[in-house]
Amino acid sequence: EFFSKKSDCSLFLFGSHNKKRPNNLIIGRMFDYHVLDMIELGVEKFVSLKDVKNSKCPEGTKPMLIFAGDMFDVNEEYRRLKSLLIDFFRGPSVPSIRLAGLEYVLHFTALDGKIYMRSYKVLLKKSGCKIPRIELEEMGPSLDLVMRRTHLASDDLYKLSLKQPKALKPKKKKNISHDVFGTTYGRIHMQKQDLSKLQTRKMKGLKKRPAEKSAEDGGASPKKSKSG
Repeated sequence: EFFSKKSDCSLFLFGSHNKKRPNNLIIGRMFDYHVLDMIELGVEKFVSLKDVKNSKCPEGTKPMLIFAGDMFDVNEEYRRLKSLLIDFFRGPSVPSIRLAGLEYVLHFTALDGKIYMRSYKVLLKKSGCKIPRIELEEMGPSLDLVMRRTHLASDDLYKLSLKQPKALKPKKKKNISHDVFGTTYGRIHMQKQDLSKLQTRKMKGLKKRPAEKSAEDGGASPKKSKSG
C-alpha cells in the first residue's frame, strides 16, 4: 500500500519462489490506496517468447481477451480473477480501432481446476471475399496456472469500488450534434427580430447615390430654374 500510494499505481504483480510455494504469482489491485483483492497463482508450466520461434506482435498492441470455461461465470473466485485479468491486460481505452490493429489475442481457459493462458497472433488471410479468413498462430508466452490462496474484498467494498464519480460522468449537452467528420454543430434559439428596424447601411460606400434615389421615386426630379 505504501508503494502504491508513492507510485500512484492501482495494480500489482508479485513473483516469488520457495519450497512451500514454488513458482508463485500474486496478482492484485488497490482501491483508495488499500488492497482490494489478491489472488495467488502457481505456475506449473511456462513457455517464454523466445521458446516459440514465430513472428511477434509490436510492443504496446492492445490485446483481445477471450475467457473460456463455465468457472469464470459460476465460481466467485474465478469471476474476480477474470475481472483482475481484464484490468491487467485491457490496455488504454480507445474510441475506435481499425481491422488491421486486431492482431493480438490472449486466451484464458478454466478447466479441471487449472487456468491455461495462451497468446496468439492474428493472421488475416485472403478468403476470396471482402471479409478475410482468420488464423491464430501461437507466439508465446503460455502459462499453466493453478489457483492457490485468495483474498477477496467484501461485497459492499467491491460495489463501492465499481461506483463511478459524478465528475467523471459525461454531461449531456442539448442542441449539439456531430457529423461523421467530427465537426460539432450547435443550435441556438433567439427572439423574433423586427426586420423593419434593422439598420443595414452604415458604411459611407453603401449609401444610395442621387440617381438611385430618383429611380426609386419614379423618375428624375425637375431641375430648379436658375434665378436671373
